[in-house]
Amino acid sequence: MDIECGGFSNPAKRNSWRTVLSLAYQSLGVVYGDLSTSPLYVYKSTFAEDIQHSETNEEIYGVLSFVFWTLTLVPLLKYVFIVLRADDDGEGGTFALYSLLCRHARVGFLPNGQLADEEISAYKKTDRGGGSAGSPSGGVGAASRVRVMLERHQVLQKMLLILALIGTCMVIGDGVLTPAISVFSAVSGLELSMAREHHKYLEVPIVCLILIGLFALQHYGTHRVGFLFAPVVIIWLLCISAIGVYNIFYWNPHVYQALSPYYMYKFVKKTQRGGWMSLGGILLCITGSEAMYADLGHFSQLSIKIAFTSVVYPSLILAYMGQAAYLSKHHVIENEYRIGFYVSVPEQIRWPVLCIAILAAVVGSQAIITGTFSIIKQCSALGCFPRVKIVHTSSKFHGQIYIPEINWILMILCLAVTIGFRDTKHMGNAAGLAVITVMLVTTCLMSLVIVLCWHKSIFLAVCFILFFGTIEALYFSASLIKFLEGAWVPIAFSCIFMIIMYVWHYGTLKKYEFDLQNKVSIEWLLGLGPSLGIVRVRGIGLIHTELVSGIPAIFSHFITNLPAFHQVLIFLCVKSVPVPHVHPEERFLVGRIGPKEYRLYRCIVRYGYRDVHKDDLEFEKDIVCSIAEFIRSGTSGPNGAAVESEKDGERMAVVGAGIRLCEVGGDPGEGVGPSSSIEIQSPIRGVRKKVRFVLPTSPRMNASTREELQELMEAREAGMAFILGHSYVRAKSGSGLVRRFAINYGYDFLRRNSRGPAYAVNIPYASTLEVGMVYHV
Repeated sequence: MDIECGGFSNPAKRNSWRTVLSLAYQSLGVVYGDLSTSPLYVYKSTFAEDIQHSETNEEIYGVLSFVFWTLTLVPLLKYVFIVLRADDDGEGGTFALYSLLCRHARVGFLPNGQLADEEISAYKKTDRGGGSAGSPSGGVGAASRVRVMLERHQVLQKMLLILALIGTCMVIGDGVLTPAISVFSAVSGLELSMAREHHKYLEVPIVCLILIGLFALQHYGTHRVGFLFAPVVIIWLLCISAIGVYNIFYWNPHVYQALSPYYMYKFVKKTQRGGWMSLGGILLCITGSEAMYADLGHFSQLSIKIAFTSVVYPSLILAYMGQAAYLSKHHVIENEYRIGFYVSVPEQIRWPVLCIAILAAVVGSQAIITGTFSIIKQCSALGCFPRVKIVHTSSKFHGQIYIPEINWILMILCLAVTIGFRDTKHMGNAAGLAVITVMLVTTCLMSLVIVLCWHKSIFLAVCFILFFGTIEALYFSASLIKFLEGAWVPIAFSCIFMIIMYVWHYGTLKKYEFDLQNKVSIEWLLGLGPSLGIVRVRGIGLIHTELVSGIPAIFSHFITNLPAFHQVLIFLCVKSVPVPHVHPEERFLVGRIGPKEYRLYRCIVRYGYRDVHKDDLEFEKDIVCSIAEFIRSGTSGPNGAAVESEKDGERMAVVGAGIRLCEVGGDPGEGVGPSSSIEIQSPIRGVRKKVRFVLPTSPRMNASTREELQELMEAREAGMAFILGHSYVRAKSGSGLVRRFAINYGYDFLRRNSRGPAYAVNIPYASTLEVGMVYHV
């Protein structure tokens, strides 16, 4: 059964529902761990210093009212019912929203975009938000006006990119802070059972050991970790909801009255500035809500909704009501608010609950770590983050990944925060600001998605941003006021990651512009004649370039210094497009450079930001087969595939499946009867690798086409060499100080310490040539 995380390809309803429920079960361990552990520290952070308890219950009821309505309006209403519908073919997160906007308006900064990319079927999918191109009510006209405005003003495009980068950076910052505060809050329960002088020496080492173990588990993947962690979260949710029900009936059955919004008004009126500042603590009740959207690519929209509405939401409401019921009868004991959750737990079961809480806190950290991996992969694919090693941990669910470098960086930063702060107050202030900033960014981008992608009216988008933006801005202001008390940490992390991402993006753009300005014209190439003025040796030369048209400068640089090249030359461009998936039959865009006798081809390989890059052997076969299919089918792709317009003397065609390549013991007749296929073999004997093309039945092939295919087979038999450019990027003379520093030091350092192209990682060194060039940008 082949099932993607964003939807189901199996027509059997019973199997589909079985998969939905299985994913919902896993999502409890991966997505909702963070949100489920928030009762550990919400009341403790809220009542820390900003408001003082009194003999009445107005403050306690007011906080419960704020918690209830915040949980109802933000995770339930905003995310479950609205934001999750804005998935990018099953993918979620800040950059998924940005990708949607890039597809519906030309606001992206991918340098090698083509009009042919817009013919990919993923671009043309019906919008999922309920709108369509033909929807009435003026939605299309509003979308057109907004699109024109964005495309006309480059400043707005840069602001949109910076907004997406800010959201991404805050998610990474949250990935550092959430594990620290979750585990620290759980371990703080030890304070109830030992002397404080002993507790303060044990607390930090225990937290650090737990965090190291958590990050060490990540390489097993979301699938295994989800099944391992889900029972823990289920037990934890049942535990806190049962304790909540017990406290409600035993201490204060009338606590349900606090769910009225009237108590929020009374709370603000009585506490005033102190109450406003305490919102930074109340905000922590929705920590982890963004994970529902960020982790969407790991699961499915329906499974996440089912898990939240049926299990997580009611359990949290009961837990918070139970804590409020207990505190409403114990506000004379001074340290009740300081200790927080554990004092509301009956003493007889306090130790088992403490153990479950520590396990649940570990699980809670998993949610944001998983979301961080997802969003960094998206950024890297869209050219906004240095290339990193991406390990796909599941063959069934391609969205489930692990990034070693990011994992260990998060662990080091998380340990530094834990050792540096050593208390939940400062950690809570820091985590709250990170969480609410990501939510604000999501709200801003969603308002554009409503107009541009769902074709709704501008009025509806304004209502959305005013309603949710006002709520989030209130919490944002309460968090920002605590800048010196820990809130500076996510801002510092975001600035560092923002600089890294922007420098990488800027350097990549400038490098591409240099390639574009210094590319060799087709006329120069044609002037050399069929032999290109050099010796043509047997084999295939695969020249990697970022250009989608023209001849890269490294080619002329190479033949100037070494006048010999292969009999077949393929200019290869591997690029990402702003869609999650590109179907295999649409992946290859192939064209011919110059006349047939030159044997020069261009092959553009297009991947979505969720696609898995093939290994080198499969990749080589696919390239050769795409060239062979292009030769066989002529100037247009199979089944009337779209052909790009003339550009620099080239014509590009989308090439799908058609020709199979059989090598060394391969059986060309396997799965294809002799009546349905034609076999072409190389006339050369005694070569080191036997190659055969298996073609589907087609009209009679002319002699020149057969000859070209045979020559391609001969070249494949002789071997394939990969020519990669090794660039040294330097700021050109006259550049300003900031630009020189960004290019000569920042971008150069990132380039030297990042991964090469994904397909080039496993290329044998014996088959690789590197051509060095200095780029003055």
